[in-house]
Amino acid sequence: MAWKPSEREARGYHHGNLREALIQAARELIAEKGPAGFTFADAARSAGVSAAAPYRHFRDREALMADVAREGFQRFEAMLAAGWAGGKPDPITAFHNVGKAYLTFARTEPAYYAAMFESGLAPDVTKELRASADRAFAVLRQAADTLVALLPQARRPPALMMSLHVWSMAHGIASLFGRGDAGRRSLPMSAEELLESEMLIYMQGLGFPQKV
Repeated sequence: MAWKPSEREARGYHHGNLREALIQAARELIAEKGPAGFTFADAARSAGVSAAAPYRHFRDREALMADVAREGFQRFEAMLAAGWAGGKPDPITAFHNVGKAYLTFARTEPAYYAAMFESGLAPDVTKELRASADRAFAVLRQAADTLVALLPQARRPPALMMSLHVWSMAHGIASLFGRGDAGRRSLPMSAEELLESEMLIYMQGLGFPQKV
């Protein structure tokens, strides 16, 4: 007897949303078991399709995980850009808001965050993943470029170095204290307060005023 697709799978093909259903299934499995805790077949089963069906869209589990991460970076970029808000109300406040947006993403999108940063994917496993990650980092780089221009030219730090420093600070605090899953450590303060104080110390050391 020929294999007959389930009603759920047939509905997915009819609406053309199997790819999205697999990404959603992978996100749910990441949230439940971590980025290394499930197989390609598990994702197919969770999406309600046969073990062979995902190969119509993804060559293997890594390709599926890369698409989850790509989608995550797209959302991440949007949140960072909203925090930066074109440098408003002023560049320093907006820069702090970018850091807060980083923490908000880690807390509200832990499955995406894990796929992006904890799945072991090479950053350039696909060109689409690399491009989406670069666009997200570009928001932070643009903010650093704007801030560096506020200082006298002789005292300006390299904008790339500054953006990497702030990325490291925000990522460390997000991973340890700001995430929205069981990996979160407790703090006697909020993760946002910790990041704000760390960024204030860092920026004052570079010569930035608290307000411009």
